[in-house]
Amino acid sequence: MADNLSGQGEAKASRLLASPWHTLIVLAIWGVNTYSSAIHAGASRAGMGPGRPGIYLRTMAFEIVLLGIVAAGVWLRGASLRNLFGARWASVGQMFRDLGIGVVLLIVATAVVSILGGHQSGPDANRAIQFLLPQNSVEMVMWVALSITAAICEEAIYRGYFQGQFAALTGNVPAGIVISGLLFGGAHLYQGVSRAFVIFVSAILYGVVVRWRGTVRPGMFAHGIQDCVAPVLIRMMGR
Repeated sequence: MADNLSGQGEAKASRLLASPWHTLIVLAIWGVNTYSSAIHAGASRAGMGPGRPGIYLRTMAFEIVLLGIVAAGVWLRGASLRNLFGARWASVGQMFRDLGIGVVLLIVATAVVSILGGHQSGPDANRAIQFLLPQNSVEMVMWVALSITAAICEEAIYRGYFQGQFAALTGNVPAGIVISGLLFGGAHLYQGVSRAFVIFVSAILYGVVVRWRGTVRPGMFAHGIQDCVAPVLIRMMGR
C-alpha cells in the first residue's frame, strides 16, 4: 500500500488545488476556530458556555462557511470541485458500493483505534464530551443534522482539500495524509488530548481510503454513521 501511495504521489503531487496563500488563510481560520472551540468547551464544562443547540448551530454554520471558502479557493485556481468530493455517482450501485466501503472503513477504524489506543477512548475520555451530547428529542434531531453536516464538510475540507493540497505542496502523498490527519485531530482538541489522538489515528485510515478510492464519499458515510450513533454508544459504555 505504501508503494502504491508513493506512486500516486509521483503523478499527482504537482497539482495544487488552490493558491498557497489561500491555504494559509484557511489554516489561519482553522487555528482561530480551534482555539475558540477549546475556550467555549471549557466554559461549557463549567456550566457557563452556550447551550447545546447554540453549539450545534454555530458548528454547522462554521463548517458550511469554511467549506465555501475552500471551494472558492479551488474554483479560483481553476481546479475542479471534484477534487474535494470525487467523481459523481454514475449509478445507484456506485452509491451503495461507497456505502459498503464506508461501513467497512468504520469497522476497521474502530477496531484499529481499540487496539492502538483503547484506553484513550474509554469512560474518562468520553466524559470530556458529555457536555456535547443531546439530552432530548429536539437536540437529537439537531445532532443528526450536525453529524451529516460534519461528515460532508469535514471530509471535503480535510480529506479532499488539505490532504490533496499538502500532498502537492510536499510532493508526497503520505505526508499529505499525515498532515491532514494532524489538522483533523487538532481541530478536535476541545474534546481532550486523548480523544484527539484517537481521531488522528482514524483520520489516517480515512485518508488512505480516499487515496485508494479517489473519493471522500466512503469516508462521509463512515463519518456520518459514527457521529450519529456516538451518543448512544457513549451512554452504553458509561453504564
